[in-house]
Amino acid sequence: MKNSWFKKRIEEITVQDEKSNKEKVRVSADLQKNKAYFKQQLGESFDVKYRDCTVSGHDFVFVMLDGMCDHLLITEQIMFPVINTDFSDTNGDSIVYKAADGVSASIDKSITSDIDKAISEMLSGNLVLMAQGAQFAVLFGVQSFAKRSPDEPGTENQERGSREGFVENFKDNIAMVRRRVRSPVFKIKTLEVGTTSKTRVCVCYMSDRTDGKLLDDVVERIKNAQLDIVAGSGFIQPFLDDKKASVFTCVGTTERPDVFTAKLSEGKVGIIVDGTPDALIVPHLFIENFHSLDDYLKRPYYAAFVRTLKIISFMFSVFLPGLYVAICTFHQEMIPETMVFGITSQESKTPLPIVAEALLIHLVYEIVREAGLRMPKAVGHAVSIVGALVIGESAVTAGIIAAPMLIVVGLTAVSSFVVSSLYEPVAVMRFTFIIIGGMVGIYGIMMGFAAVLVNMASLSPYNTPFMSPLSPTKIGAWRDLVMRESWVNMGKRRMEISKMK
Repeated sequence: MKNSWFKKRIEEITVQDEKSNKEKVRVSADLQKNKAYFKQQLGESFDVKYRDCTVSGHDFVFVMLDGMCDHLLITEQIMFPVINTDFSDTNGDSIVYKAADGVSASIDKSITSDIDKAISEMLSGNLVLMAQGAQFAVLFGVQSFAKRSPDEPGTENQERGSREGFVENFKDNIAMVRRRVRSPVFKIKTLEVGTTSKTRVCVCYMSDRTDGKLLDDVVERIKNAQLDIVAGSGFIQPFLDDKKASVFTCVGTTERPDVFTAKLSEGKVGIIVDGTPDALIVPHLFIENFHSLDDYLKRPYYAAFVRTLKIISFMFSVFLPGLYVAICTFHQEMIPETMVFGITSQESKTPLPIVAEALLIHLVYEIVREAGLRMPKAVGHAVSIVGALVIGESAVTAGIIAAPMLIVVGLTAVSSFVVSSLYEPVAVMRFTFIIIGGMVGIYGIMMGFAAVLVNMASLSPYNTPFMSPLSPTKIGAWRDLVMRESWVNMGKRRMEISKMK
């Protein structure tokens, strides 16, 4: 028994308690005192279940959270063996030792001398076992609660590849990644964030290619996140982002385990937050917004075509409305002669200036989009009907909106969804360039574009330039920029994020 799991864990916990300066409430040898402390902290919550029993003259208590535990597992592997065991020759800490190490068939178990930790683990779905005379509590992993099955992500549709997507349970998400990386180099660090929610955050990385400074920086930022409740990965994202002001984010998101795995293979760090299907990836480069999993599953020439199409769509969605306003206001000489009369006659019939008209129609479009996104699905089709009839045909017929402007808005709206990950910065910049184009013209748009480029080039999260490998230029990394090499060549060499610094 000198080498037993229980006694080794007692030694580890004792050493940790001696090193820790934090005052802890220890598990008492008085069982009723422990039970009273549980009730004091948890109140009269109906879902907290206590099961008292006496075996061989020793008092035990099992504490669990109803709805988060597997009752059959508790009965067959823990409670039934404990109740049918003879404890007459044991006392003190040996009671829980025998119950945990010599009786229970559960493999997921741990011990603690901190009663607050026992409460926290119980609230996470663990079963707590305490005994009269023992100053340790045993925790059994018996979690079982309602959860969503893995399904295809709704925000990252792909023609080929896996149909699995992350779910809200972080253990299921880790398992999906483990199935794709069957190697011991895949490591996980688990942290708790949120003083009240105590949400589990898993920091994932591959030890043979992830830079140690990058990993330490990510872990330190998460630990220093001063949050009370963590309701999603978006709560943690600002702490991982670059500190400079920018409309762009240096933190990537994905709901696909295959994409997550591919990013880890490049030496990046992934963050999975319990309770949300959106995983975070750092550092995230600007050019990666134009890459998708399908690019690597199809022929290289078609991947280059699609990426070029995405870049053009991004430029359209940002600059097209502003350029239209600037040209119609200041640079009419740039309009082809065959189109001058048509555009002029259409715009002359509208009551608003071109700048106000552009701002109004784009504002209405954003309102319709937000309504369609938030309203119940059962009546969601009504938004499409209203948008098509009122904003489209009726607005043009009534002379409120010019037909060319409506074409510009339609093309801009479609283009903005080609690169969905950039929709937020695109929406803000679109309005900005409309105003600049109406006030200063094309010269103002060029200056604004230069300012955006300077801002993007100044971002360097985790000492990795946001615009890599464009700025600074890394010719070796251009093999997977717009054009990409075939897997026959690219598979021989691994592109790691540390090589792009």
